[in-house]
Amino acid sequence: MIAILALAFFAGNLSYPKYYNQTVDFLNAKLGFQLPHFWSMPFKLGLDLQGGIHLIYEADLSSVEKKDYASAMQGLRDVIEKRINYFGVQEPVVQTQEAAGQYRLIVELAGIKDPEQAIKMIGQTPFLEFKTERDAQETQKILDKQKEIQGKSPEEIQKINDWQLAFEDPYFVPSGLTGKYLKKSEVGFDPNTQSPIILLQFNDEGAKIFEDLTSRNVGKRIAIYIDGNMLSAPNVQEKISGGKAQITGEFTVKEAQDLVKNLNAGALPVPIKLISQQLVGPTLGAVSLDKSLKAGVYGLLAVIIFMIIFYRVPGVIASLSLVVYIILTLSLLKLMNVTLTLAGIGGFILSIGMAVDANVLIFSRLREELKSNKLFSVALEEGFKRSWPAIRDGNLTTIIVALVLFAFGTSFIKGFALTLILGILVSIFSAIVITRSLLRLFAGTRFEKWKWIW
Repeated sequence: MIAILALAFFAGNLSYPKYYNQTVDFLNAKLGFQLPHFWSMPFKLGLDLQGGIHLIYEADLSSVEKKDYASAMQGLRDVIEKRINYFGVQEPVVQTQEAAGQYRLIVELAGIKDPEQAIKMIGQTPFLEFKTERDAQETQKILDKQKEIQGKSPEEIQKINDWQLAFEDPYFVPSGLTGKYLKKSEVGFDPNTQSPIILLQFNDEGAKIFEDLTSRNVGKRIAIYIDGNMLSAPNVQEKISGGKAQITGEFTVKEAQDLVKNLNAGALPVPIKLISQQLVGPTLGAVSLDKSLKAGVYGLLAVIIFMIIFYRVPGVIASLSLVVYIILTLSLLKLMNVTLTLAGIGGFILSIGMAVDANVLIFSRLREELKSNKLFSVALEEGFKRSWPAIRDGNLTTIIVALVLFAFGTSFIKGFALTLILGILVSIFSAIVITRSLLRLFAGTRFEKWKWIW
């Protein structure tokens, strides 16, 4: 019971720390304490609750071989996610979708402040380029120029000789070899060390450019950039002919696979066209959230009233257990950083009703055992033992369906399935551990002799 109370206290304050923090402020002000506030962690709200933008793009794969459709879309999705991260969007949703032979990219950005800039940046074609290393003198010259303009206004900067140098890359210079010359890239393994490596294959024109670059940069680095971000900067060991090259380094298999996706995304011509744009206002989301919370409160009260009327003292215990279940689930949603949508809240509210299902089975079995004139403690243990198979199988079948929804559903369906699964698992813990512990408090007391309250 002490452990349950401690868990409920922690979970309750994590879910809603307002009253605890107000109490701490009062004690600190009146008694001179230095008590800290409870850890404050906001819920993460999805697009439909927080507001934002919903975009649908259509990808043009006409110049891509059919067998490469999936990898091209996957690489494109990764690049778009990186673009979106520049805006500081929390947990953006970027998905690929195929319907009637059309390949689409769905982008959901919750809480974004500049949708026009997001649309502009997302719509650009992923750009891959190779850069060669500058001479040490050129690098130092640019670095000196960058120091020279520090702290100066734009007007003052333009009065400095060769001020444009300060805005160039001090270490690498564009070589003219871009992603349009790259035929493909794939993951390979070093025959000696079995470490993952990146294999590059250029087209005929790109092979000639790459051969010339490597011949002029032996002992130097050639950097690979995508969207202005450096992916790798391998050293050139020798002149490379034939249009094939490899990038070696301390890659994990996952890092090598991600690098290949980005390379292919920059190399494959996959233009995208915006075909749908939908703005979701935060006011609409606030109204929807308010209605959802009210629905949850009304549903909870209805369940509590039903349980108390039909099951008396066990119903009161089940209600207390249900309150603990709710705060435990809410705290887990925060700790797991789950993005809450209206569908997810719907799954959580549904799980509230399902959470008492196990209690109904336990209490009904308890009544049957008490009618056989068994001691309360014996009837209690038998009630839990005999009701467990039904509780297990009933919840397991629901979890299986929810897993299918999560695996094959869209983003909103996934949110519903995730909160439902989480709710079911917590409800099992609530019924088997919390309710059982509360009922055991009555064993050996005079209350167990009052049959009418059970």
